[in-house]
Amino acid sequence: MKRNATAVWAGSLKEGDGKISTESNVLNNTQYSYKTRFEEGTSTNPEELIAAAHAGCFTMQLTAYINEAGYTVASIETKCDVNFQNGSIAGSHLSVIARIDDIETQHFQQLVTKAEQNCPVSKLLNTQISSNATLVQN
Repeated sequence: MKRNATAVWAGSLKEGDGKISTESNVLNNTQYSYKTRFEEGTSTNPEELIAAAHAGCFTMQLTAYINEAGYTVASIETKCDVNFQNGSIAGSHLSVIARIDDIETQHFQQLVTKAEQNCPVSKLLNTQISSNATLVQN
């Protein structure tokens, strides 16, 4: 399986702007610019897109591991913070809140670590990856 996205840039780095589109059209000529990446802006940037990909991938991987262990996921919410410093991605931190009944906290934390290390986006990123996870049981 292959997926694709397209980026088009016009103009200089600081004054120009770009548009990103995805095969699915979820992003369709979505604007990004120097300001949205290095300053304050309302459009997207590559790091935000990486954060979305990492949060989504990790959450699916964690769900798979939890299901394989025989538990049912009520919900998992993952926020990903990508740290962009000095022109490099310096880290990706995953903050997780999961609702899963009957799982022991230690087992849950082991599955979180396993997902953190093994989701395909984590494997792709050449950076420090960390997480903190909260288990909520009814």
